[in-house]
Amino acid sequence: MMFIIRTGSAAAPSGSRFSVRQTRRAPPLASGGTHDFFCEGDMEAARASGLNVVPVHDGWYADDTGGGVAIWGQGRFWEIRDTPFTVRESDAATPLEATSPDREIVNVRDTIFGV
Repeated sequence: MMFIIRTGSAAAPSGSRFSVRQTRRAPPLASGGTHDFFCEGDMEAARASGLNVVPVHDGWYADDTGGGVAIWGQGRFWEIRDTPFTVRESDAATPLEATSPDREIVNVRDTIFGV
């Protein structure tokens, strides 16, 4: 699970139940700190340790260097990108086909258009 820890300093937060994947300056309209740390791990444990945790939503979170973090599935799936089109790191989620070999494959074109 990906989430943001917002702090007032550039020092990365530490914890055993999460790891920092990306950092940026917090947007000017954001309250609660000046630096955002995109973390993967246990959001509730980070919150319980007193850190300022900000949940992420589906979308694009730009960093300070032209890249950013793409999020979908409300933080379950993510990609760290050097540019909007270059993936540097991913959550490496297992594709659905690999977890369920008996799932039926649907021909979407035939289902919608009857072709």
